Amino acid sequence: MVIPVHDVNPVRRTPWVTYALIAANVLVFLSMPGIAGSVAGESSLAQLCRLHAFLDHYAAVPRELIHDQLPGSVPTGEVAVGAQGPGCVIGAPDYAKSPVLSVFTALFLHGSWLHLLGNMLFLLIFGNNIEDRMGHVRYLLFYVVCGYAASYGFAFLNDDSADPLIGASGAIAGVLGAYLVLYPKARVWVLVPFLIFLPLRLPAWLVLGFWFGLQAAYSSGEGLTDAGTVAYAAHIVGFLAGMLLAWPLKAGTPPPPEPRGLLFGRKARPRHTW
Repeated sequence: MVIPVHDVNPVRRTPWVTYALIAANVLVFLSMPGIAGSVAGESSLAQLCRLHAFLDHYAAVPRELIHDQLPGSVPTGEVAVGAQGPGCVIGAPDYAKSPVLSVFTALFLHGSWLHLLGNMLFLLIFGNNIEDRMGHVRYLLFYVVCGYAASYGFAFLNDDSADPLIGASGAIAGVLGAYLVLYPKARVWVLVPFLIFLPLRLPAWLVLGFWFGLQAAYSSGEGLTDAGTVAYAAHIVGFLAGMLLAWPLKAGTPPPPEPRGLLFGRKARPRHTW
C-alpha cells in the first residue's frame, strides 16, 4: 500500500470544514471509553465493558439500519462476576436509539489510533481540494451523504450483521472518489515501502485507482485471512457515491498544476514545507 503525504494541487480558500472534521474526529476519539488503555497498549475489563456499551449506543448496526430491530438487551458498561467468572453486565437499554441518527454518530468513532490517523491523513490530503471546489456547505453535505451511502450500502449487503459499524472511512472514500473525477491528473507525493520508504510523485488516478482496486480485492477476501474486521464494501460504495456526486462538477473544474515525469529518490523530495 502506498502512503500519500502531499498533493501538488493548491487551494484558493482555507479548508475550514476539513480542519473541523479532523478536530471533531480526534476529540470524539479521545472521549471514547477505553482510549487511555489503548494508548498504554492494554485495557481493563471495565474499560472494555464501557466501550462495548458506548458502541452499542452510538455505532451503526446493519441489522438495526435495515430491519429496525433494536436489541432488547445490551451491555450496560458495568462489570460483575458470574458463574463463568467476571464479565460485562447485560441489561435492557436505558436510552432510545435512532438507527438513522446512529449512522451520523458512527462517522466520528474509530476503533484505534491507526484507524483514526489513517483516515485523517487521507482526509487532510484530498479533502481540502474537494472543499475548495464545492464550497464549505456543499462539501459538508457531500461528506455526510457519502457516509450515509457507504453505511447503508454495507448494511444492505450484510443485513443480518449485529457488529457495530464505525469510522469515517466511507465518507472519506467518497472524497477520494470525487478527487479521482475532478483531479485525475494531479500529482500526489507518496511513500512506497520497497526495502525503505521510497518517495514518488504519481498521478492521482494511479494512486486512487490502486487504492480502489485494493478495496475491491479485500472486499472479496483476496489476499486476506480475515476480511471481517474492516468494512471494505462500505469503502467501495462511498467511493462510487463520491464519483457520482462529483461528476456534474467535472466540466467546470480547472486543471491542477501538472509537473512532468515520475520522479523518485532525492529528486522527488518536495522543495517546500507542508
